[in-house]
Amino acid sequence: MTPSATRHIPVLGAEALAMLQPRDGGIYVDATFGAGGYSRAILDAADTRVIGIDRDRTAIAGGFDLVDRSNGRLTLVEDRFSNLAEVCAAQGASRVDGVVMDVGVSSMQVDEAGRGFSFRLDGPLDMRMGHDGPTAADLVARASEADLANIIYIFGEERHSRAVARAVVAARKDAPITTTRALAEIVSKVVWAKPGEIHPATRTFQALRIFVNEELDELHLALSAAERVVRPGGRLVVVSFHSLEDRMVKNFLNERGKTGGGSRHLPEVAQVTPSFRILTKRPLTAGNDEVRANPRARSAKLRAAERSDAPAFAADPLPKWPSLADVMRGG
Repeated sequence: MTPSATRHIPVLGAEALAMLQPRDGGIYVDATFGAGGYSRAILDAADTRVIGIDRDRTAIAGGFDLVDRSNGRLTLVEDRFSNLAEVCAAQGASRVDGVVMDVGVSSMQVDEAGRGFSFRLDGPLDMRMGHDGPTAADLVARASEADLANIIYIFGEERHSRAVARAVVAARKDAPITTTRALAEIVSKVVWAKPGEIHPATRTFQALRIFVNEELDELHLALSAAERVVRPGGRLVVVSFHSLEDRMVKNFLNERGKTGGGSRHLPEVAQVTPSFRILTKRPLTAGNDEVRANPRARSAKLRAAERSDAPAFAADPLPKWPSLADVMRGG
């Protein structure tokens, strides 16, 4: 393919490509298209077909040039990656040779103040990856103090979550909290950071972003969908950026990559055939050169597995944590 003027270098891109092993004639899913770095690498590696999915129409629009230069090998679909099985079926590809996911917010979303993801850039308190549903400002305005504390604790792992929730509820009585700067200042008054530590608002912003976008629910559903669509011998590659995501991916692959069943205590229990062969006993991480070039890579972890010919496991129920719909309606 003809090189573009500005190439996005995906985090752990070389490692992801090595694990995915694109081959001529293969069909691959870039489940989180973003700036198109993984898709471009897969297209360049072999005579492949790629289905790119992103819920952000700005990302889809930004990929039109790559579509034009792919000679019909790249198809972009605006959708949530939890729907990747349905997306693939609609594209005539009910089984694919590989799926790659780069989980979480993209750099281009964080760097655009108007999207409201960053406490370092003042902008509207939005945080939506797509363009529908409640914003972070809506959540902050309507959620109860108890719900806010739970959300910030569960999804941000913020030990000062109750103090943050209490401060937010007190502040919104005086004036609506509609900007990233306003929220960051409120959090900074109750969470203190020593020099060299992360910004006091980091975990709160992470929690609200994850919750507004239902990111962990999306990942949970997307992993099961990938298990259903990846053909035997195909690969699943997931790059995550914080412990909640990585833990979910690790547990998913461990459950499906180990043979369970009988023991000397319960010998009659039938063994379960693994649906994946785990390729990364420990997650791959970025080297010093990549971290220097892209500090975001510091927290990245890559896990990969190869699909066996065993049937997909029954889909696990969603974890029992606060739901966006319930919190927004006060349930």
